[in-house]
Amino acid sequence: MPLFGVVVQLSTDLNVGASTDINGEFKLEKIAVGRIALKLSYLGYQGKMISDIEVNSGKEKVLELTMQESLLKLKEVEIKAVKNKGEATNEMSLISTRSISAEETKRYAGGLDDPSKILANYAGVTASQNGQNDIIVRGNSPKYVQWRLDGVEITNPTHFADQNSVNGGVSALNNSLLGTSDFSTGAFTPEYGDVLSGVYDVKFRTGNNEKHETSVALGIQGSDVTLEGPFKKGYGGSYLINYRYSTISLLDKLKVIKLDGKLSYQDGAFKIVLPTKKAGVFSVFGLAGTSDASLEDVRADMVATPDNGTITAAYTENYDKSNFLSNYGLNHTIALNAKSFIKTTLSYSTEGIDQNVFKIKTTKMVDDQGGILTDSIGEKVLNYKSRLKNSAYRGAITYNNKIDSKNTIQIGAKYSLLGYDYELSSAQDSTGNLFTMGDFNENISTFNSFVSWKHRLSEDITIVAGVQNMNVLYNKKSTIEPRLQVDWKLNGTSSLNAGYGKHSTMESVHNYFTRVKQADGTVSEPNKNLDLLKADHFVLGYEKRFGENLRLKAESYYQHLYNLPVENNPNSSYATLNEGIDFRYVELVNKGTGSNYGVELTLERFFNKSYYYLINASLYNSKYKAPDGVERNTQYNGNYLVNVLLGKEFANRGRKKNQTLNVNAKVFFGGGKRYVPLLRDAQGNLAVNPTENKFYDYEKAYEKKFDDIYQVNLSASYKWNKQKVTHELFITINNVTNANGKLSEFYDGKIAGNVGYVRQFAMFPNLMYRLYF
Repeated sequence: MPLFGVVVQLSTDLNVGASTDINGEFKLEKIAVGRIALKLSYLGYQGKMISDIEVNSGKEKVLELTMQESLLKLKEVEIKAVKNKGEATNEMSLISTRSISAEETKRYAGGLDDPSKILANYAGVTASQNGQNDIIVRGNSPKYVQWRLDGVEITNPTHFADQNSVNGGVSALNNSLLGTSDFSTGAFTPEYGDVLSGVYDVKFRTGNNEKHETSVALGIQGSDVTLEGPFKKGYGGSYLINYRYSTISLLDKLKVIKLDGKLSYQDGAFKIVLPTKKAGVFSVFGLAGTSDASLEDVRADMVATPDNGTITAAYTENYDKSNFLSNYGLNHTIALNAKSFIKTTLSYSTEGIDQNVFKIKTTKMVDDQGGILTDSIGEKVLNYKSRLKNSAYRGAITYNNKIDSKNTIQIGAKYSLLGYDYELSSAQDSTGNLFTMGDFNENISTFNSFVSWKHRLSEDITIVAGVQNMNVLYNKKSTIEPRLQVDWKLNGTSSLNAGYGKHSTMESVHNYFTRVKQADGTVSEPNKNLDLLKADHFVLGYEKRFGENLRLKAESYYQHLYNLPVENNPNSSYATLNEGIDFRYVELVNKGTGSNYGVELTLERFFNKSYYYLINASLYNSKYKAPDGVERNTQYNGNYLVNVLLGKEFANRGRKKNQTLNVNAKVFFGGGKRYVPLLRDAQGNLAVNPTENKFYDYEKAYEKKFDDIYQVNLSASYKWNKQKVTHELFITINNVTNANGKLSEFYDGKIAGNVGYVRQFAMFPNLMYRLYF
């Protein structure tokens, strides 16, 4: 709701300021380039300080600011402006949630202009270290992370993703469109349903509604153009549009470079805001992308395919893959009165994958002395095929009522119609005949509803309580999930918080419609009645603020997982929570259990006076039990992680004092990767059997891990502010030392010893030039 009469002042010169109009809008003109802070004050509301606002010559700065009503009804008393940096933008999230500003996504080393890679900088979150965009939260599988865009659930926005929507290498989201987003890691607020691991609620910023602006970027990873501006003068509506194309594939098409195979991607995004005088505000947004890869002689340490966990001496492998994703939404917000509004959402999402894996038999041609003359290439045989398409139509409505300064209530409901069109086939024996593991075209409906109540007992104690209800109408599964969060400000600088939440989610859909061949040769689909996966989250946290820009934060958590799908075999260790690229199509039952628990510590100095640092450490365990009753590590149980980030800005460079240099660094340490070992005998010698397709010792799955992992990332940027144009040059180097820690092992019949390793993604540089005007 707009606030009329808020005083907005420049913190360094209170004589420079403005007041908001009846629409809650303000404008400050002729502000010097560089970083500024704004002080907000309004009678009856808690004062606020907004810092780290970067002003450039080539682009106006558009801000979306909020304030909270004070419980103390003061009159002629000035309230000191304080902003707890890093707090969630969602007022209902009190614990295990932080905001991530657009500036942070650009600043931290190693981000590669990719919002998903930024998350691995925070406590409790790590990535797979193989160059993929996996988000592993508190030991949970990355497939259980929920992505949202402007409050609407979307597909994982990653190019080259697999059928679990993970393992992609490049995000379709572009940093130049982002506003301030929220990331939650546990004990979620009541509005979030169908999620077990984490929620990344990404926000697109609103385009400039007064001036047409353009930015153009050329980089190694991708080149893009962004347009924004008003529809007409005097109207508050705006547009924001971005398109990006992979630079490497463009250079290949222009014959500047030559790729070994085909690799390309492109994406686009937009947001249109249409305010009206009486009918509320409409917002339309979209995100779409395509990606294609065609690779020859693929090795397991090059790229993960659904069929290359092993390499035999007699065959080579080719891999073709194409992906697409599209997400479109319409948000409508209308005020009912001065204290309540209704938000309605309609959205459509779809994603798809086409994959072919071919095996080619090769024979060594030798001379009379046994020397290799050439390889004789045999017939290319299809060994794996998938044609997968997901779609989702969603409609949601939320009623928000700020009853008074102490109480706010939200009530919401969402209906989803999920469509799945799948065909998966693979050769499973020496005959090479394809067996169909999944072949279905089904619709699944779900219905979610929630109630959330925020009550401020005092200025120091806030409670958020509520319940989420999830229903899967296809097989009549449902849950009632209570949620509770408490934040207690012990004094002006310290706070204690706690939270509990029951959460549930569906498993990846291919598990429900798996076709299993029985001993008598018949085929069944035994998993259609699978129940929801469930978890109880408990969180306890403490935060200490040392002034406005430094905080110490500690959180402990325990997650009890149950109803986990596991193989219906008393001797099996298989559970779907370990499902990676090596999919298993077996009969499942909801008899698995698990636990994730740990402690996280963060020391964060927010950007101020030209520097920042972020140091965090996590100690954790991630375990599960299958029907064999043995407690095992999950594949994501690294046991510990440490991040150290720091950066420095050197402003007012050059003869005209209009240039700025930024340098940033990140050091990561983490526990070694858990793995499934190859079959070995008692003496440690390989005991694999390629003829019968027996390679891995699943009884010892994830018992051991490889050596600990480390990685060093560096980045720098240089900016020139001209009269009406801003130039910016970025360089990022990930894995500067080219560390090559082991991540998994596989059988390779073509090398000495026959054991190959997937290792850390090698040193990767990215250079980008961006122009704003």
